[in-house]
Amino acid sequence: MPDDFVRDDAGVGAHILDELAWRGLIAQSTHLDALRRDCDAGPLTLYCGFDPSAPSVHLGNLVQILILRRFQRAGHRPLALVGGATGLIGDPKPTAERMLNAKDVIAGWMERIRAQIEPFLDFEGTYAATMVNNLDWTRPLPAIDFLRDIGKYFRVNRMLTKEAVSVRLHSESGISFAEFSYQLLQAMDYLELYRRHGCTLQTGGSDQWGNITAGVNLVHRVEQCSVHALATPLITKADSTKFGKTESGTIWLDPDLTSPYSFYQFWINADDRDVIGYLKVFTDLSRDAITDLDRHTIERPYAREAQRVLAAEVTALVHGPEEARRAAVASQALFGQGELRDLDERTLDTVMAEAPTGQVLLADRPTIVDLLVVSGLADSKSAARRTVREGGASVNNARVGDEGWTPAESDLLPGGWLVLRRGRRHTAGVRVQ
Repeated sequence: MPDDFVRDDAGVGAHILDELAWRGLIAQSTHLDALRRDCDAGPLTLYCGFDPSAPSVHLGNLVQILILRRFQRAGHRPLALVGGATGLIGDPKPTAERMLNAKDVIAGWMERIRAQIEPFLDFEGTYAATMVNNLDWTRPLPAIDFLRDIGKYFRVNRMLTKEAVSVRLHSESGISFAEFSYQLLQAMDYLELYRRHGCTLQTGGSDQWGNITAGVNLVHRVEQCSVHALATPLITKADSTKFGKTESGTIWLDPDLTSPYSFYQFWINADDRDVIGYLKVFTDLSRDAITDLDRHTIERPYAREAQRVLAAEVTALVHGPEEARRAAVASQALFGQGELRDLDERTLDTVMAEAPTGQVLLADRPTIVDLLVVSGLADSKSAARRTVREGGASVNNARVGDEGWTPAESDLLPGGWLVLRRGRRHTAGVRVQ
């Protein structure tokens, strides 16, 4: 972890809205001047909702968790809502109806997500955070009361203009009444949190703007008062691929779904065009620190200093400093900048899970040519021999120039691994038994 970088831990020195604007975190708002006035008038209470639609939150959710965290550190009170009720329905997708998961599955996911969000917030002191569950006020509400007290404030013609709803209406699958009603449930959350906690700001991604403003309008109509909404932009990548996904799938915060090493690698592989934006969104580094890293990226892109800082900061934030250190050591060792023998078996197993692998028996005395083919680094023995002759083959970061080289038991890393590399970029593993 680079300790010489300055972190803006308390949001001191800039108004929270100015800080969010500089970090590129404001896409839409109801009235920024009015929100600024209310922020200045004293601690306000804000909330963001997280539906348990999977067993873990992902990087898109992390943006919103950090928004709550930034507001709290600037002297405001966050509510983190885990949607035990809305998670049973699901926000309409433009593509097709969501699969309804069993209630006990949703309940289990909800508890896992609560546990993932809680470490980011402070639940003690003047600005203590609160976890809330919309099932608490939705479950005891009779359907007829919901329709009378909430449904009467909504106009179907306006609900039909929501993009996902409009797309589904013109598709063969259509849209169920359950998903169509999701907007009412989310709007009711804002009303209930206003009544129970004095909540006057809802935050979320810009893709939720229609649902968020539905809540703003409901509070205004029922309580005759004005409340605020703030939406962040959706994070994009310069190469037009979807942020938060790799070839192996979604990047989750749960270490059982995305290992800390894989998490670290996602950030270390950030494009130069994206890395400064990610530093602003996902770290607490100060403006000066990020400006310096921006300059280094322009002047010395080959050093990838910004990517290394980004990977260390965000991995430590999500998984802790020790896991960040282990991931950094493993990453450096894997690419020839550290000692592979310093890695333990668990770390090597994790690293190799992200690479092509094969298995051989030591008793069969496999040669480097055999190992390159078994690992998938060469598609034939002739191609493997050519790699060796051209000096492109290495085992455990040591170049192998002899086509007849075979590993000894002393060459094996913890867990029986051999780490092979073809050239600089292509890595694979072979487990020797």
